[in-house]
Amino acid sequence: MLFSARPLKRLRSSMTTLNMAAALIVSFSALPAAQAGELEKIKAAGRITIAHRDTSIPFSYLDANKKPIGYAMDLCSKLVDAIRAQLQIPALPVDYLAVSSAARIPTIVESKASLECGSTTNTAERRKQVDFTISHFIASVRLLTPVSSNITAVDDLSGKTVVSTKGSTSITELARINTERLLKIKIMPANNHQEGFDAVAAGTAQAFAMDDVLLSGLRAQSKEPAKYAIVGKPMTVEPYAIMLPKDDEAFKKVVNQEMLRLIRSGELQALYAKWFQKPIAPNGINLEMPMSYLLRESLRYPTDKVSN
Repeated sequence: MLFSARPLKRLRSSMTTLNMAAALIVSFSALPAAQAGELEKIKAAGRITIAHRDTSIPFSYLDANKKPIGYAMDLCSKLVDAIRAQLQIPALPVDYLAVSSAARIPTIVESKASLECGSTTNTAERRKQVDFTISHFIASVRLLTPVSSNITAVDDLSGKTVVSTKGSTSITELARINTERLLKIKIMPANNHQEGFDAVAAGTAQAFAMDDVLLSGLRAQSKEPAKYAIVGKPMTVEPYAIMLPKDDEAFKKVVNQEMLRLIRSGELQALYAKWFQKPIAPNGINLEMPMSYLLRESLRYPTDKVSN
């Protein structure tokens, strides 16, 4: 008996189609599930982790009881309240995680904390890894030196040892200027801001390059503030902002909306006065720093977009 080849061809074609479909099902099932957003992670964990600094006076530092306090910490407390309201979780415990300048970005990238509340500058390079909310301060990099050193400008640092904090925009800018001007500065990396100040106090470095406001805080809390001066023209403009995970629009929206509310209600300005124009813990120092023109103008047109 003779059989037609057509049914066999149809069968082979059907089997091929089924095999391709099965392969597609297997390949799609192997794809990772969509990554949960920060709000979902916080809700699932039932708590939130805040990264903070320990020597960034008055933004984020430790009081006499080793509790993190400061201007940025107060702002972050308001942001946590907004996150609680968004998630409808009245009792949302907060865990605090101390980070260094070098560790702060990896901490957010690796999801070890939801927010970094310190003295971090919003830069284009950093925005490749993380996002930032609306700026809450604008600083500039300058130099802290002993008054007796007679150092008044960057060019006076030629051949000298200058300390700056690891992982900061200050040490990057110092290295750039050193190379461009052939100053032959010996750059000494410090693990934190206090270590940088201590190097100048001990005479192992002739200057400390760092954001002016942080230098002011370190000088004000030292035993002999009058021995030190903050000198030189601003090397950079540093818009400080709270750092958060990259490309998480839902989380960023909650954070930015609360920052806008704080600015428009005047609460942020009141917190600024508390930390920059009044005595602060632990030693009752007063930085006596009125809000700068640049910061006042930036708060008139609040944005998380910066040009650097």
